[in-house]
Amino acid sequence: MKLRSRFTLGALAAVAALALTATAASASTGGHQSDDPSSHRQSGSFDHIFVIMLENHSKSSVIGDANAPYLTGLARQYSMADNYYGVTHPSMPNYIASIAGDNFGIQDDNDQNVINLDRVNLVDQLEAHHISWGAYMEALPANKLDRFGPVFPNGTTASLYAKKHNPFVLFDDIKNDPARMANIKDYSQLSADLNGPKAPQYVWISPDQCNDMHGGVYGTIVDRAETPCPYGSVKDDANDASLKQKADAFVHTAVDTIKHSKAWTNRSAIVIVTDENDFTGNTTTGGWESATGCCDSPYVGAADARISATWPGGTYGGGLIPAIVVTASGPRHFVDHTAYNHYSLLTTIEDNWNLGHLGHAGDTAGGVVAMWPMFTGRK
Repeated sequence: MKLRSRFTLGALAAVAALALTATAASASTGGHQSDDPSSHRQSGSFDHIFVIMLENHSKSSVIGDANAPYLTGLARQYSMADNYYGVTHPSMPNYIASIAGDNFGIQDDNDQNVINLDRVNLVDQLEAHHISWGAYMEALPANKLDRFGPVFPNGTTASLYAKKHNPFVLFDDIKNDPARMANIKDYSQLSADLNGPKAPQYVWISPDQCNDMHGGVYGTIVDRAETPCPYGSVKDDANDASLKQKADAFVHTAVDTIKHSKAWTNRSAIVIVTDENDFTGNTTTGGWESATGCCDSPYVGAADARISATWPGGTYGGGLIPAIVVTASGPRHFVDHTAYNHYSLLTTIEDNWNLGHLGHAGDTAGGVVAMWPMFTGRK
């Protein structure tokens, strides 16, 4: 089983034009968008929200697993959702959906195909409302648009970093804007930024492929103690167990870094999720353990070539995955039974800062609701 600022009036007008484009695109694809603040659930407002995205493991593979004691401890001490799903399969469309409210029909991991993703995204919303942001990628290559990284002086490229796990560089209006690209940094800069005078309010963190439970790095890399990290073959075999242990250690360090920084206040929250469930080789679902989903996960017709000839057709969700919310002053020992997915997380972030909704975010008719119970203990 392979387990894998400041804006000028012109800039604001451009964002408004992009928003109108997104509204039309959303309507054409059955998405939902609302910019009416009165439609938001006013249970925030948090000063800082941190999102840590891990890889390719089901809730049952992580919570309660002996190889993930820290993650399990967080889930039991703080808030855990027991019905949180990936939006779809495989990885890349989940990352895209997480910051744009739609997977835009993408059902593959080929970031080379994402050449012109001219869509409104969370960064547009944040900047239009003067909310600072930062994305921190472990092992980020010097050329942030490289597919893999880092690249060593001898020309050898390691696959610690994967572009498909960095949704920000997939969007045209981010990758083509040097000022925005400057907000995408190597993870090693997180601590300094959080303890500086202008700590970002919204923070995204992607560990490298050894530390996010993905795996697939077979060589030892100097100064990278997490290498090598081969794929697992079945749940909790030696390689899979090692991947969980490394992710558990990374999250422990990351949470400690955040909680001991100047940015951590009584109005701060950390969200920890995986993108989708385990890869098991199940041909019916394109190789995944499950294609269960909720909350506007895409419908894919039978025998779609992007999945498999034996796919029966239906909702193509990302399966049940772990979701943990750590807050400074929120609920403790709390389990939320509501159905959520990455659209729900985006909805929560948008509502926290009154940004409006993109795509399927905020589509209560489709079951997409904000996750406020996990943040505040109340609906």
